[in-house]
Amino acid sequence: MPLPRLLFLFLLLLPIVEIYLLIQVGGVIGAIPTIALVVFTAVLGALLLRHQGLAALNRVQVLVQRGETPTLAMLEGLVILASGAMLLLPGFFTDTLGMLGLVPPLRRALIAAVLRRGLPMARPAAGRSPGRRHGPATLEGQYRREDD
Repeated sequence: MPLPRLLFLFLLLLPIVEIYLLIQVGGVIGAIPTIALVVFTAVLGALLLRHQGLAALNRVQVLVQRGETPTLAMLEGLVILASGAMLLLPGFFTDTLGMLGLVPPLRRALIAAVLRRGLPMARPAAGRSPGRRHGPATLEGQYRREDD
């Protein structure tokens, strides 16, 4: 299934799953404890996001200062950002996904799995062949200045 359709399906089903879980948990522990639990996970998520986000930023800065490419650290920062956003959304399903993204071994395993599978690549525009260059070509050669 193409990525846009999966994303659309996810965004369509997410509120349904969240509402269902909120109703089920509210039926077991009551409305006030359910609301308190949702607020608690949002606050906890914000604190974890701040702590791990700053740690990821420091790792990126250290790698850049050493002259290394901080690719993995930047990807970890992206996952931390997405996890923090999920923790701030009200609901138990997104809270669970957000917490899993903030566990360093799980986060690294997720990044490794995505890198192994490969990221979705952009498709060439209709009518263009992917091997054909569009724009100026670079020519190699030697030159000398005539005005010397």
